[in-house]
Amino acid sequence: MSSEEPVLEVKGLRVSFFTDDGEVPAVDEIDFYVRKGEVLGVVGESGCGKSVTSLSVMGLIPSPPGKIIGGEIKLNGEELTTASEKRMRQIRGNDVAMIFQEPMTSLNPLFTIGNQLMDATLIHKKGNKKQAEKRAIDMLKLVGLPRAEEMMKEYPHQLSGGMRQRVMIAMAMVCDPKLLIADEPTTALDVTIQAQILKLMKQLNVELNTAIMMITHDLGVVAETCERVVVMYAGKVVENGLAVDIFKDPQHPYTRGLIQSIPDMRHKKQRLYSIPGNVPRPGSIKQGCRFAARCEFAFDRCLQEDPPLYNTAEERSTRCFLFDSKEDTVNDERATVTS
Repeated sequence: MSSEEPVLEVKGLRVSFFTDDGEVPAVDEIDFYVRKGEVLGVVGESGCGKSVTSLSVMGLIPSPPGKIIGGEIKLNGEELTTASEKRMRQIRGNDVAMIFQEPMTSLNPLFTIGNQLMDATLIHKKGNKKQAEKRAIDMLKLVGLPRAEEMMKEYPHQLSGGMRQRVMIAMAMVCDPKLLIADEPTTALDVTIQAQILKLMKQLNVELNTAIMMITHDLGVVAETCERVVVMYAGKVVENGLAVDIFKDPQHPYTRGLIQSIPDMRHKKQRLYSIPGNVPRPGSIKQGCRFAARCEFAFDRCLQEDPPLYNTAEERSTRCFLFDSKEDTVNDERATVTS
């Protein structure tokens, strides 16, 4: 890590949901950070805890049944897990903003685009209505929307999916947040619009120096936009490091499986690779590595102990016994993986 203080720092975060069947752990002691002006990718299959992590940062975990039961979340050095709801309302939209998965359900269908854009400015920046309107129009133009003045008077249902997503980005950026969380921002969009949205977000990142936490299951999105990557599985971080290193040399068997699953157009006749089995139900694995049942390299220790994160290089770590240098048997297994 550089000497520069990170915009967001998460340490030992634990989030559980308390149901009639008992406690269900969704996120289990995860650590990561995002530096100023950096794009961090958080990757994993559905149910791995990506969205729960982002909602924890925003202070939007539904309670009950959800609750942050441990760890720290620091935004510009300020602890958020103990912040009051009044303080969190001041932080949301102003210091940290979020783009949700589906813009049609995130935008209020009863209010015009202009009203929804102006609200954030009026709440956080305390300007007058004319200033808020100008700021909103400027943001619509910044995200590449035509006829911004007319669009201010339109409702969400009058816009296409790509336009609504651009409006969501404009709404998130209207108060110049230091951190932007994008939760699957291109899932509901076609490939052409997806490329435009990713290009726009990268442009805003460069021009405004906004840190971005990109949550996705799409490794193509990660390769296109992210500098560092955190790979999550069943509520835990299993690997993290620079994007270029992870794509070039994936260390955790799960990461290897994800990258092998990417279609290769050079070998069209080959059957697509898929990781065997399914993501375990949260809380169903009581001991051992959570990926062991699906891992082709698993051995006895994997079924009995939960591996720690091993530092394998500078800014690189992997949660796998294959990288425990203290065991000769593991070294033999590692040679099998890397060969």
